[in-house]
Amino acid sequence: MSNIICENRKARHDYFIVDTYEAGIKLTGTEIKSIRAHKVNINDSYAIVRNNRVEILNMHISKYDLGTVFNHDETRSRELLLHKNEIIKLFNKIKQEGMTLIPLSLYFKGSLVKVELGLCKGKNLRDKREALKEADAKRNIEKVLKNMNRY
Repeated sequence: MSNIICENRKARHDYFIVDTYEAGIKLTGTEIKSIRAHKVNINDSYAIVRNNRVEILNMHISKYDLGTVFNHDETRSRELLLHKNEIIKLFNKIKQEGMTLIPLSLYFKGSLVKVELGLCKGKNLRDKREALKEADAKRNIEKVLKNMNRY
């Protein structure tokens, strides 16, 4: 992924990411201008499957400063562009296994804006603590190995 616009780092802490999907997004003119200015936030957003379409909700794109009366609504639902078989697969996973679709990052691929969606399962408090302990232990091991390589 090149040219990352924004990331949802908290999602990697709060959820087990089972699978990731790349999706396009339908935007208006003032929305893309605000995104190019990095005035977007995906931390509280999520995606749902509604009427055989995937929509992203609560994605906040600030109003374009130089926009007119045709400026966009900041938190409107936006349609994501996926293949039909991917939408069916996601719908079945969400309904049967109780998973959620969380946007992990927003980035440019050429001139197009793409969303990396994660098919996620929620972590409980114990899992979060274990993940922090593992990361801390890994950091300590790397420090020790780095110090040993110096001598």
